[in-house]
Amino acid sequence: MLSHMFLGVDTGGTFTDFVYFSGTGLQFHKVLSTPADPSRAIAQGIAELGLEAGALHLVHGSTVATNAILERKGVRTLFVTNHGLEHLLAIGRQTRDDLYDLCPSPQIPWLSIEDMLGVHGRMDAGGNCIESVDNDELARLAARAADYEAVAVCMLFSFLNPEHERAIADALPASVSTSLSHEVLPEYREYERAATTFLNAYVGPRVQHYLKKLETELAPQHLFIMHSAGGIMAADEAGKNAVRMVLSGPAGGVAWSPPAISVTSLALGNL
Repeated sequence: MLSHMFLGVDTGGTFTDFVYFSGTGLQFHKVLSTPADPSRAIAQGIAELGLEAGALHLVHGSTVATNAILERKGVRTLFVTNHGLEHLLAIGRQTRDDLYDLCPSPQIPWLSIEDMLGVHGRMDAGGNCIESVDNDELARLAARAADYEAVAVCMLFSFLNPEHERAIADALPASVSTSLSHEVLPEYREYERAATTFLNAYVGPRVQHYLKKLETELAPQHLFIMHSAGGIMAADEAGKNAVRMVLSGPAGGVAWSPPAISVTSLALGNL
């Protein structure tokens, strides 16, 4: 049974907002954000509220993943897909700002051609293996991946049969953060699945480092993270599914459920 000591924290670009619920009422607080290390503002706010972090159930809306994407400050990421589909992320969909412009301005690429790798191995539209992955090729992939902080893997029809993605993950060094499309977004349409998986890998290590710092230095009783749909997830799940935090801050809001108040409602967004 959770004790009634909930603290909602939303980290914004200018201010970090706090809502404390002790079971009898709400207390609000605000401090200036510390962009270089958002956890400093959280620690400051907890101290100014006169609270002990170790007794709190902390619900946190964070812009760490959002800012890493907007500012393109994620980690160096290797994108792995089927042989012949290496340029999947660069090609994208037909959507254009100006569909009939014959000379559009080139978009700033998220990764270079050298960071896109195709491997043999193919599933058909029914999830049946029609070409197996090659062990020698996996060994070469592992050696190359050692130069990266993260790897995003998106193989055709992996949402039906993830065997090849799992084989690739098993071959990668343990030191590399790995995102598999059948875990991140197990849905059809390879571009959308690939793009989401890439962003998850791109910001994952940043998010994991930040959440680990919060858990270590603040050590709250529980640490919940707001996700883009407005609910909450455990910190370890947020680290593995960092892309689900992209709208973490904006999705936070007050949702009353008289006569009680839900844990989810305590993380406020800067609306």
